[in-house]
Amino acid sequence: MAKRKYLFYTRSLAGGGGAERVWALLASHFASDGNDVILAVDGAGDPSVPLDPAVRVEVLPAGNRAQIAALAALLRRFRPDVALSALSGNATKLALAKLWARSSVPLVVSFHGFEEYRTGKLSAAAYYGMPILTKSCSRIVCVSDTLKAVMIERWGAEADKTVRIYNPVPLAPAVVDAATLAARPPEIVAVGRLSPEKGFGDLIAAFALVSNRDATLTIAGEGPEREKLEAEIGALGLAGRVHLAGFTDPAPLYARARLCAIPSRTEAFGMVAVEALAAGLPVVATRCAGPREILDGGRFGTLVPIGDAPAMAQGIDAALADPGDPAPRIERAQAFSSEAGFAAWARLLDEIVKKG
Repeated sequence: MAKRKYLFYTRSLAGGGGAERVWALLASHFASDGNDVILAVDGAGDPSVPLDPAVRVEVLPAGNRAQIAALAALLRRFRPDVALSALSGNATKLALAKLWARSSVPLVVSFHGFEEYRTGKLSAAAYYGMPILTKSCSRIVCVSDTLKAVMIERWGAEADKTVRIYNPVPLAPAVVDAATLAARPPEIVAVGRLSPEKGFGDLIAAFALVSNRDATLTIAGEGPEREKLEAEIGALGLAGRVHLAGFTDPAPLYARARLCAIPSRTEAFGMVAVEALAAGLPVVATRCAGPREILDGGRFGTLVPIGDAPAMAQGIDAALADPGDPAPRIERAQAFSSEAGFAAWARLLDEIVKKG
């Protein structure tokens, strides 16, 4: 296959956000296949996932106008076969850069959340300006079927341009059986940014209601709610049983936990749900769109109402008492593997390039 040129654009390499991780994974995958790949980012920092050495990183200057100008210059100089953005604010800037550069490059914009429009003017412009944005794009990619429906029905994305591709999730092989899982200490793991939409305050409130008093809870992640969560842990007398582990590799936590809890208030996909299933863990999650799809409506995990601490506690108690057979969960996770995601993206880009 002829070598192609791809420009990937997102917010930052650092911070561990799901969209940024996906873009780093995709850029590395296509570069390792022999394509010429540039990953443009608004901010520098250590990558949250390793980048293939063949990926060329371009750190844009500070300021939205300067970033749009730099992207326009990059489009003129690099002349990619396809330019792709992750996150709504970046979609707006890339579309404006295409206009500034008078480029005909096909654009693919990827949306990763239901409420990104609340995070800034450029993000809001991508949602409220969707009828205009959709005309300048070749494809709009959504990370779940529910998000795809919302982008079409609420925001006006063109249906024939809007597709769903689940995030590619790197999966480590898990070797665990039902007896081994049930014999683990009653440790609960939760992973994510310590921010309101992740619902960790709800989880701590639920954990206080869990009847298994030997249970412990480890929350891996960092964010603006750390002090608030620490105060809640103290107020509920849970200081010896709830641990905020900070930003860390969750794999060792999955390997020793008996279950994973996902208390999100909104979640378009949910890489943590896939990682936990791949580790064989039972998952107790709120009925957010992403976890609901990943768990197939509750077939592969327990779903509870958002913000319902007693229901979450009941689900946790049941899963701790009987964590079940890991094998079906591990098999389910394969539908969201890196290989499955890379194949879907490759098909999409082939279609765009061949269509011209």
